[in-house]
This record gives sequence, C-alpha cells and structure tokens, in this order.
Amino acid sequence: MALIVKDYLNFLLRALRLTVEGDWRYYLWMTALFAVSLLGLNAYCKQLVAGLTITGMSDQVSWGLYIANFTFLVGMAAAAVMLVIPVYIYKDEVLHDVVILGELLAVAVIVMCLLFVTVDLGRPDRFWHMVPGIGRFNWPISMLSWDVIVLNGYLYLNAHICGYLLFMVYQERKPEKLWYLPFVFIAIIWAISIHTITAFLYVGLGGRPFWNSAIVAPRFLASAFTAGPGFLILTLQIVRRVTPYQISDKALMMLRSIVQVSMIINVFLLLCELFKEFYTDSAHVASAKYLFFGLHGHYGLVPWIWTAMALNTAGLALLVSPVSRKLPYLSLACALAIVGIWIEKGMGMVVPAFIPTQLGQIVEYVPTLNEWLICAGIWAFGMFLYSLLLKMAIPVLTGQLRAENS
Repeated sequence: MALIVKDYLNFLLRALRLTVEGDWRYYLWMTALFAVSLLGLNAYCKQLVAGLTITGMSDQVSWGLYIANFTFLVGMAAAAVMLVIPVYIYKDEVLHDVVILGELLAVAVIVMCLLFVTVDLGRPDRFWHMVPGIGRFNWPISMLSWDVIVLNGYLYLNAHICGYLLFMVYQERKPEKLWYLPFVFIAIIWAISIHTITAFLYVGLGGRPFWNSAIVAPRFLASAFTAGPGFLILTLQIVRRVTPYQISDKALMMLRSIVQVSMIINVFLLLCELFKEFYTDSAHVASAKYLFFGLHGHYGLVPWIWTAMALNTAGLALLVSPVSRKLPYLSLACALAIVGIWIEKGMGMVVPAFIPTQLGQIVEYVPTLNEWLICAGIWAFGMFLYSLLLKMAIPVLTGQLRAENS
C-alpha cells in the first residue's frame, strides 16, 4: 500500500510539473484567466466586508445571479453522464477517447457550483450549520442537505474515477473493474440526482407558484444534456487544435446527436410550461407575465427572456438542419444554445418566482457590477482549473507521460 501511495504521489507531482510548461498561447490563456479570477476575488472581498447589500439582491428577491449560475452549472456537471453511459455500459468506442475529458469538466464545474453557493451565503462561516455533529445538518428533511450530499458526492466520484483510470494508463496497467466500474454506475445515478434534487429545491417551495411544476426536473435535465455536451463540442475542437491529442469528427458528430435530441426535448418542455402558464390565465400567472411581457410598468427581465428565446430558436434551427454537420455551424449552434439556456435556466428561472412578492410588491432585481465581477472570477477560476486538469491528463492519454520514463 505504501508503495502504491508513493507511486501515485509521484504521478501527481510529475503531472503537476507539466502545468507550468507550454507555448505562448497557453501562458497567455492562463494569465488572462488568473487575472480575471483575481478581479473576482477582489470583488468578493468587498462583498465580504460590506455584506450582501453590495449586490442587487434584497429581502424581496433573495436569489439572483449567483444562484442562476449555480443552477446552470449543476446541469453542466450532470451532462457528463451522457458520455459515461455509452462508453461504460454500451462499450461505445467512438466516445471512449473523450469520456475522461467530460468527467474532468464535471470536476471543475462542481467546484464552480460550490463557489457560487459560497458567495451567495454572504458569510462563509455559516457553513458550520451544515457540518454534521457541529451544526444542524437537518438531513433527510431539508432538500438543501440533500443537495450538499449529492454535489460533494458527485465531485468525489468523478475525481476518483478520473484519477484511477489516468493512473492506470500512466503505469500501463489494465484497470481493475472492481476499483472503478461500481463507482461509474453510482455516478450515473448520482449525475441525474444532482440536477433533479436541485430542481426539487425550487419545486418544494410552495410559496413560489412559478416553480411549482412537475416538469421542472425534466426541463433541467433536458437543458443539461444540451448545454453540457455542447460545451464539450467547443472544448474538444480547441483541444485537438492546440494539443497532440486527436479527437475524431465522428466523436463530435455523436455529441451533436445528443445535443440535437436534448435541445428538441428542452424546447418542447418549455412550450408545455408556457401553455400551462398562459392558457389557464390564473392568478399565479403573474410571475410568467412579468418575465415575458412585463407587469404594471416593470420590464426588467423581458429583454433577457426574449433574447434567450431567440437564441434557443436559432440554435434549434441550426441543430436540426443538415448544415450543422459542418463544424463551424455546429459550433455556432452550440454557442447559441448554451447562452440561451444560461439565460432561460438562470435569470429566467430564478428571479421571476420572487416577483411579485406574497404581498403583491414588485421589487425588480438588477445585478450590480460587483456581482458580475464575482461571477466572472468564478467562471475564470473554473476554466483555469479545467485547463490545468487537461494539461495534466492529455500527456498521460497521449503516452507522453509514463511511469517507465521516470
């Protein structure tokens, strides 16, 4: 056991050394991400001193840009399952070469999710309330406690699977199924659960009729299986252009099929939700009216949602068209879908539920510059972390880093 630990630590040390090597493009990219991360950290320090009053949130609208990003990113992390299932269950060789990169993305994205929750707390010392044995974790009653469990569990599962498989490739040994396959099957269920339980957080709040719908969880999963593989399509094209790791067009077309079907389901479920909201014209439709058309002279989110609708429509039109078999058009379709879903499942899902309040007040929410800087910093840190993970993993996958070369 001591020898295995020593070999693994040597593997990590050698892989980490590779993260400081690269050409000018790599250094420029990492420097830019690090600089934006520092800007976000500076903005967070200001929030830590002044409190959440420095944000656009209020007693009436207590969730905003932070939770919007959190909701979107949980879906990005869950999307790794769309690579895991074909590779590990159906033995699909096409996606075999990219599944590790998808799981590494899940690791980076879950870290981002946890950071968005941290900044939304205002005071991170409040975390002690959720530490079992110290605070009152309130499990299994609280859906928030379930969310904490599934997010951290999914992080550990993906980190273990990626770490073990890469270590076996590094040592040129065949992985033992006992040490990774059970975790793969658990991770498949876990991936679906992280976005489902996040949806249940919203659905379970009876005082917010805008969220009280049985199809919130399916909508979240459909959007996740669109945005996640879509982001991977963009990432993998960059990876094969700037690294020696070759990714076939066939793998990208397989991901295109996943994005295409998921986007159709996502738009269909959105239309079902709109029918439910507007055809009945009940008293609970006020939040949806505010979102799409404005309410009593307040139109804060109308430009957001109609931009999302336009982007989703354009993205869907490209994806179902044969023209998306060409990579430039596929990349454009993925970018449109990602931004559209980010708005729709972020600001379009979170904020309208608070407007109007239970007392009939309309208090609009506008993110402040400080919030935008913190969000940009977390996104930059997440991409910085993902870039480091790729820089460590790709030399192993291409054979550049092997134990025999120590």
